[in-house]
Amino acid sequence: MPNTLRKPERLNRKKVIEKMFAGGSRSFSVFPLRVVYLSVEELEAPASILVSVSKRRFKRAVKRNRVKRQIREAYRMNKHELLRVLEEKQCRLAIAFIYLSDQLVESSVIENRMKTALARIAESV
Repeated sequence: MPNTLRKPERLNRKKVIEKMFAGGSRSFSVFPLRVVYLSVEELEAPASILVSVSKRRFKRAVKRNRVKRQIREAYRMNKHELLRVLEEKQCRLAIAFIYLSDQLVESSVIENRMKTALARIAESV
């Protein structure tokens, strides 16, 4: 599998996003990330992600974009195990990664936490 993050893997449907945050979804924290996920059948890819960094935490767009880039990169490099499990069970997930910290964190920390988060999602599916 290539290490890419194509358009179908990015969550952009408003109805799905509203359904995720209205209730019925599952969530957990792996600081500095909060992970919210929901099983959805109308998605094209096995897993579609949404990355959110609050403007309240980082006023400057440069810092928000840096954090979003770090999260997307960590997901892109470590998504294969989760996708394999989802393919086996023929399940489709919408996943939101929400950044909780007020501080910028090194990419290695985010990558380690992303591995933990993806493993927890894979075992709960």
